[in-house]
Amino acid sequence: MTHKDTKIKPRVNDFGFARNTNSVILAGVEFSEAAKEYPIVFAQAGESIVPVALLGLRNEENLFVKEDGSWDARYVPAFVRRYPFVLAETPEAPEQRMVCIDEEFAGFNEEEGEALFEGEEPTPILKQAIDFLEEYQKQYLRTETFLNRLQSLDLLISLNAKVDMASGEQFSLTGLLAIDEKKLLALDDLQALEFFHSGELGWVYCHLMSIGNLGNMINRVAAVTDAGSGDEQPEDVAAEKPKKKAKAKK
Repeated sequence: MTHKDTKIKPRVNDFGFARNTNSVILAGVEFSEAAKEYPIVFAQAGESIVPVALLGLRNEENLFVKEDGSWDARYVPAFVRRYPFVLAETPEAPEQRMVCIDEEFAGFNEEEGEALFEGEEPTPILKQAIDFLEEYQKQYLRTETFLNRLQSLDLLISLNAKVDMASGEQFSLTGLLAIDEKKLLALDDLQALEFFHSGELGWVYCHLMSIGNLGNMINRVAAVTDAGSGDEQPEDVAAEKPKKKAKAKK
């Protein structure tokens, strides 16, 4: 057994590993809490569309990880909290998944901390990680059903935003998707009831309300830039209306 002697020493409130991550995948069940802190949008990932929490507006920038590695928000997305464990498909049986670990995680060693195995059996700390991953996977399968419904009803549209800093610097967000509320309100009664009875209608409005967090993200960008230049402030942020429909991919 490869990791029979491996121990883990938890690093409390140390999220330095996510410092260069500007977005993370969300499960629908997280929307209600995530919407209070982050813009929730949809993005293309390979052949799929996934919901993500924006953590930064520029590449390789996470505005929620402080210099000491702590997380600067009340809610930490499950995708981040699961680290250093992850579920992965097995090549022999794609429908089955196995628990993998990031061996680069500084908390793994063979001298101190809690063991991952007791003989060949997982210890409580590993069982807890497995339970967390399995619940996350179950919730994400439910999220995929939600995404399929959005795409089948053609409710996703392009979302572009441009930010102008007082210094003259500009940057933009492209390639993102959002739910078209006008199309949502135009659904027939049966389609609307499906959203209501599934509980997904709440997810829709959490997403729509969360777009307002883009303003808070701009303030965070300004604070980071401020620390370097001393006086830069955001001048304006504008969301551009989509000019064409987003095509759903199955």
